[in-house]
Amino acid sequence: MTATDTPTSGQIAPDTPPRHDPAAMPALSVGGVSHSYGPRRALIDITFSVAPASFTALLGLNGAGKSTLFSLVTRLFGIQTGRISIFGHDIGLAPGEALRLLGVVFQPRTLDLDLSVTQNLLYHAALHGIARREARLRSGEVLARIGLADRAGSKVRDLSGGQMRRLEIARALLHHPRLLLLDEATVGLDVKARADILSHVRQLVTEQGIGVLWATHLFDEIKPSDDLVVLHQGRVLAHGEVARVIADAGADDVNSAFMRLTGAAADTGSPAP
Repeated sequence: MTATDTPTSGQIAPDTPPRHDPAAMPALSVGGVSHSYGPRRALIDITFSVAPASFTALLGLNGAGKSTLFSLVTRLFGIQTGRISIFGHDIGLAPGEALRLLGVVFQPRTLDLDLSVTQNLLYHAALHGIARREARLRSGEVLARIGLADRAGSKVRDLSGGQMRRLEIARALLHHPRLLLLDEATVGLDVKARADILSHVRQLVTEQGIGVLWATHLFDEIKPSDDLVVLHQGRVLAHGEVARVIADAGADDVNSAFMRLTGAAADTGSPAP
């Protein structure tokens, strides 16, 4: 409703849906979500939220349900039970509005190795309906931001693993999303490349106000200032600021808190079994 449409005293406001204020609601809200593959329950009554302009770590071993959750948020799978919304837009009722605000980096690489860096970005931009001239401008901007401007004409197959990941993040940001999902984004990278990717994503939160949900099984990727969701065997075992989760678990750090919560030993520096 615009200022000219505001009803005066005694008038009844038109029966129009309320407008969403992105700053006044969670970037991502997951409520009572369950999902099964036949008789196997992959997610069980999952409920948590991601605040705008925040970094939330989704911590769980391989097989905890992280990728299934991402597939539901991105509508690769249909929601069986529960509700998911992005800045107030229900992904089942208003998928276009919801997904327009979402950028995603999946664990498997999804780049075309035989296209150039810029060609990969332009193809993605076309899928989002971005005009070619605007797409070229945005491509140049994101490549400069992630330090790949000098590789714009290179074929993707000639990039390092860390450079490919940075390109996937750049691609996910082309349509200016407000929420970014990253599923095990540092898997297979060396220590320096992992640190570079994580630092870049954290900068997106502080400098651009993007909400981030970072799925990982590595404890050293989580900072005390982060929000944390502990996912284990399809259930959320804890959700809140890292310090609160640690304190509630009666632990000294994230590693020991996770072990207390799950009852399972875990290795901070190696992939989960």
